[in-house]
Amino acid sequence: MKKILFILSIVLLMGSCDDGFEDINVDPTKPNQVPVTSKLTAAQLFTSGERYENWRANLIYQSTMMQHYATTTGYWSGDKYTWNKGYASSLIDRYYENPVKSVEDILIQLDEEGSPEEMKAITRILRVFIYSRLTDLYGDIPYSEAGKAVIEGILQPKYDAQSEIYADMLKELEESAAALGSGTSGFGSADLFYAGDQAKWKRFANSMMLRLGLRLIKVDPTASQAWVTKAIAGGVMESNADIAKVEHTVGPEGVNQNGIGEVFQADDNQRMSKTFIDFLQDDPRLPILATRFSDKSNDPADLKGLPNGLDLDMLMTNTGEETTDEYAEPNREIMTRRDSPMFFQTYAEVEFMLAEAALRWGLAGGDPEPHYNAGVRAAMKMLELDSPDAAIDDADIDAYLLAKPFDAANALEQISTQYWAATYLNEYEAFSNWRRTGFPVLVPVNYPGNETGGTIPRRLTYSVGDQSNNPENYAEAIARQGPDVLTTRVWWDVE
Repeated sequence: MKKILFILSIVLLMGSCDDGFEDINVDPTKPNQVPVTSKLTAAQLFTSGERYENWRANLIYQSTMMQHYATTTGYWSGDKYTWNKGYASSLIDRYYENPVKSVEDILIQLDEEGSPEEMKAITRILRVFIYSRLTDLYGDIPYSEAGKAVIEGILQPKYDAQSEIYADMLKELEESAAALGSGTSGFGSADLFYAGDQAKWKRFANSMMLRLGLRLIKVDPTASQAWVTKAIAGGVMESNADIAKVEHTVGPEGVNQNGIGEVFQADDNQRMSKTFIDFLQDDPRLPILATRFSDKSNDPADLKGLPNGLDLDMLMTNTGEETTDEYAEPNREIMTRRDSPMFFQTYAEVEFMLAEAALRWGLAGGDPEPHYNAGVRAAMKMLELDSPDAAIDDADIDAYLLAKPFDAANALEQISTQYWAATYLNEYEAFSNWRRTGFPVLVPVNYPGNETGGTIPRRLTYSVGDQSNNPENYAEAIARQGPDVLTTRVWWDVE
């Protein structure tokens, strides 16, 4: 890891510290190229994200909209459905200048160097993940022409329709999974996800296909079933060992720290939402995920959640409390450290999706209950990947499942609500799955002066810069998709 961090530091600093060195020891007839392995490491860390977008898009907006967190602080815009243009566009601003540019560059270099198909397949899968996060949050986005300013001189990329983006992403996953074998790829240990393990990348590709296939359920149920069937047949994640994640370290700032952990080092204004704490009652995860702000107690009896949509004056009026000190906050010693892993897709999510596929279409063995139980177990067990102190005994999980068994009469709501709990901190996925399923049932807030008329937002808004830098393509996207506001629905999120 130290070697990777050293190389990555060089990659990230290139171009900012080279004045006066251009003509020293450089062969002018050959390009000065960074190894593609180092570029993959950088791209994966860029995908995990810096404090900037993790603070704004992931936490300030989505975590509060999804009622994992609540706050009385005004700049946490998602809690009250207010609009901060820069916060709302933070992911699109950071992703296009970092992971998008990186992954497109890697694909060109792999072609130029005649690299093995499995290395290209891994890069294509990472590329799908990056664009899927962008399109799910914003809708129509630059895709086919994105990241090509240097490569092809495209400075004003068109916005592709999300329906076309989805068709291509699913194709990319299918072709990439087919190109992977069972050995170690040429990326080796530079691959922070799986250390080059092709079999795990293949299962990740099919698991992403499962996720994107289900995303089509409201707009094209037939295509949704077809892609879900294909994903399951191809082989999806089988255990927590298959989780797609990046391990972080408390290294130099901005190099390999967990961006969410960096947020919690700088900001202590968030509290656990009443919605989430209420759900976690009698759940062995509660004392792991939360502590009381005032004294760091994790006794479940001491943990109460803050209602969403309040400022301090409203809190005083409603409760008589002047501060939020007696409310639960995230457990900073376990879940929100700068060296915590960053999860992109988990085995628990896959099991819950298999449960849904069994419920809807009789797939994955036809019985949703075993998959539901496996999802709950995996979601609880994966916490120990954050810290040994987060380990939950099997007996406690058994007792939870016995007390709250699978309910066939309310299966979709139950599965989706557990999915919401399992995607805590991966708020991109929590928000997308909530829009897709409508669960959990969240009661919206109606804070004075909010932007949505008291409804939970359906997307975030584009970069302000594109309105002036790429006006024609921006205008075309707005004309096709709808106004660039928080309430416009993306293509797959039909009413």
